[in-house]
Amino acid sequence: MDHLGSRRFLKVFLVAVFALHHFCHADTAPYYSFVEESTSAPPVSYYDYIIVGGGTAGCPLAATLSESAKVLILERGGSPYLNPSKTDKENFFRTLLDPSPNSYAQAFVSEDGVYNHRARVLGGGSVFNAGFYSHAENDFIKKAGLDEALVNDSYQWVEKKVVFKAPVLQWQSAVRDGLLEAGVLPFNGFTYDHILGTKIGATIFDMDGHRHSAADLLEYADPKKIKVYLHATVPKIMLTKEIIGSRPRAEGVIFEDALGVRHTAFLTKDSESEIILSAGTIGSTQLLMLSGIGPAHQLEALGIEVVIDQPMVGQGMADNPLNGLFIPSPLPVELSLVSLVGITQFGNYIEAGSGLNLAPSWFQWISKNLVTILNQTEAKVNIGSFLDARLKGGIIIEKVNGPFSKGHLELWSTNPNDTPKVRFNYFQAPEDLRKCVQGMETLINVVNSKAFSKFRYQTISTQDLLNLVAALPLNLRPRHLNTAISLEQYCIDTVMTMWHYHGGCHVGKVVDQDLRVLGVNGLRVIDSSTFNFSPGTNPQATVMMLGR
Repeated sequence: MDHLGSRRFLKVFLVAVFALHHFCHADTAPYYSFVEESTSAPPVSYYDYIIVGGGTAGCPLAATLSESAKVLILERGGSPYLNPSKTDKENFFRTLLDPSPNSYAQAFVSEDGVYNHRARVLGGGSVFNAGFYSHAENDFIKKAGLDEALVNDSYQWVEKKVVFKAPVLQWQSAVRDGLLEAGVLPFNGFTYDHILGTKIGATIFDMDGHRHSAADLLEYADPKKIKVYLHATVPKIMLTKEIIGSRPRAEGVIFEDALGVRHTAFLTKDSESEIILSAGTIGSTQLLMLSGIGPAHQLEALGIEVVIDQPMVGQGMADNPLNGLFIPSPLPVELSLVSLVGITQFGNYIEAGSGLNLAPSWFQWISKNLVTILNQTEAKVNIGSFLDARLKGGIIIEKVNGPFSKGHLELWSTNPNDTPKVRFNYFQAPEDLRKCVQGMETLINVVNSKAFSKFRYQTISTQDLLNLVAALPLNLRPRHLNTAISLEQYCIDTVMTMWHYHGGCHVGKVVDQDLRVLGVNGLRVIDSSTFNFSPGTNPQATVMMLGR
């Protein structure tokens, strides 16, 4: 297969894997009178709060602030409501793999050779993720210095609008029982809480498969006090010094509309007024640098005026590594995204999805690879039987918590639409690799369990499954002779993203305990770029709570 075809299939598989996260949405899309295209914005405007990024944190944040202040959201992407069915569960792959310039997910490849995506749509990553909803561990809340009562109230505020109990049908039930058989105990039933063992979680898909993203939380907003501009790209924050030697202050932002026309939004003179970056791990870090806050040598090389030489901006970036198996099934399986999770004592989160809808154009290539693998076995399997309208089978993956391995982000251009160079250094820390191996061993035990046996071709061994994944173009990393033999090498060679990357604007290094940018007045960062580790099994619940 040519490189382009391989890359497309990789994306499909990643999407499938990504399908290990979520579930919800309303019968009718909300109508927001305050959401407009940025081309309608006046040349100059004034707001109490300007939020850059209408994503998973930005939407609940704006809705909350609009209760008592005039708020502006600048979102570089479009609206998820123009075509509501596009975000339904059944269209999961089509949406994630959309190559158009206005797609919800902007693809990029990290310097590690791993395919990834960043959001560009109102609602952020909650518009195209796999939907799993689970609270952060108590340790995260304590280390962040958050008020526990306020945290719980904020979670409930989110859950009233966009959260549902995840369905557990045949495939998911077999995975659940397989986890218990593999020793991921106890069974904790349905819970939002982060507890060791196996649990059923929540989802942002409703029972009809419609998604409820963070954009739905704007229903809480005061329509008279909020404005949302779409396709509004912010190239920089305006920072001024009232007197020489004083701390710079965020004064406003410049943004470009879809036609390239520039507009300016200023903060009001109220002492409480702020610009808040909620553009995501990559976007917020990138915008600080473009505005002159970052490593001086890097900014000067691109001709960016240095406002504050802050070498820690962009440092400590991390992405939770994902590895897993694709398991063809002799029985029909339901279309499912993540409904449950096994939280192991080793530091792994094991999730699953099934019945993945793939574009017909990929079936031929997948079957070719499966035939190659199966020809090396005595398996008597009708390839066409599980490559019908959708795959008859599923994916089980494991995510390493933390992680300990850290990387960095650096600019290569001054264009805000360009994704910066990002390196996550997967498995640089031996502890992360050890966790991955233990997670894969547990995952293999699930696949080999009695509970899961009805969804297994008994003539296809787990070694065959390892061989299959090792042969797929899941990333741009090299393969080795022992890729499918050594679990250590398997983890390194077949690593994918869980889309839970974080860091770059850490507390105590770039922002203070209240998430205010150090050395600058009127500027704050509220999103996953401030996290030292990814909260819970899946972070979207915590990010929405933090916005509230």
